[in-house]
Amino acid sequence: MGILYDDVVIIREPEKDGDPTVITVNCPDKTGLGCDLCRIILFFGLNIVRGDVSTDGKWCYIVFWVVGKQRTRWGLLKKRLIEACPSCSSASGISYYRSDLQPCNPPDVFLLNFSCHDRKGLLHDVTEVLCELELTIKKVKVSTTPDGKVMDLFFITDTRELLHTKKRKDETIEQLTEILGDAIISIDIELVGPEITACSQASPFLPTAITEDVFNLELPDLARSGTLRSDYVSIAMDNLLSPAHTLVQIMCQDHKGLLFDIMRTLKDYNIKISYGRFTTKPRGKCEIDLFIMQADGKKIVDPNKQNSLSSRLRMELLRPLRVAIVSRGPDTELLVANPVELSGKGRPLVFHDITLSLKMLGTCIFSAEIGRHLIGDREWEVYKILLGEGEGLSVPRNKIEEGVWKMLMGWE
Repeated sequence: MGILYDDVVIIREPEKDGDPTVITVNCPDKTGLGCDLCRIILFFGLNIVRGDVSTDGKWCYIVFWVVGKQRTRWGLLKKRLIEACPSCSSASGISYYRSDLQPCNPPDVFLLNFSCHDRKGLLHDVTEVLCELELTIKKVKVSTTPDGKVMDLFFITDTRELLHTKKRKDETIEQLTEILGDAIISIDIELVGPEITACSQASPFLPTAITEDVFNLELPDLARSGTLRSDYVSIAMDNLLSPAHTLVQIMCQDHKGLLFDIMRTLKDYNIKISYGRFTTKPRGKCEIDLFIMQADGKKIVDPNKQNSLSSRLRMELLRPLRVAIVSRGPDTELLVANPVELSGKGRPLVFHDITLSLKMLGTCIFSAEIGRHLIGDREWEVYKILLGEGEGLSVPRNKIEEGVWKMLMGWE
């Protein structure tokens, strides 16, 4: 016997303006559940300002206090959070939860192919529509012809798994046509096979100069200039306070997706959280206490393992993404990279935030490409944006880099 389907996720909206919305999740536990829930909350454009996690290893109770967009579709968010929890079954017409997980097939990939006359902010407007429709951008190739026409290829998947239907396809084309207006020339959506998807992949390796000079592990110029300081992250581990758990205490500066970055790191290390508390303080400071254990149910007592986890957490909190402006001969290219989880999932809304930042800066995009690459021993999702010529480059390069960085970190 489980709990009722509707009680798995409860969303209580605030009684007065300015107060956070409270999301409660009560379901069977699994390693990485916190990461999956935080990713969904981040995808919906919400910021977690407080969190409590408690589990006995079989059942968990999680509470998030979130703030963010006024137009949040709470019913849809609840549905997505329920889907991320261990699966549910139906018995006598009443839905209950069960702890066994069914293997899922990879989603179908569709090619959105459209051409139109170019204008500033076009790419962001299209990206925003796709996000609103819950269409995930896997790959994108965007190019601008000399006569001012744009040829865009988006490889997308549908969270709702309905894009194969005429109704869903027509809805998508209708909303894109509305945002493109008279600029549109042609638009089409078709299901593509694995051979087409494979051909769209970028080379898994990047040139050595890029990996060493652009995505090195040194702190960015923004850190050295004072926008971000290394002492904003303090990580301490203690094995004396609890007989069964290692206590990890983190103090750092808040940023968009902070709790997600912590959770995905622990998920990649296959570490379980038995109890955790996350709170934000004045001036953007955060405090996190986590009682954790390894997959075998033991503390982390090996100093090498402690140092490895601490170093990875510190880097993910200081630089959850990499941002750089590089020269390609006479051209200027914006590079953004974020690590891919071992599960194969990337960070949500990165392309959305990049295009929004460039739109706000009035910087044109000449071409864009998303690819996954091996950098060191990790897979990264790399966004390569060739910036437009002319007045778009009147914005200094360091201002573009800083603007994109701040938007991605939620400091804009």
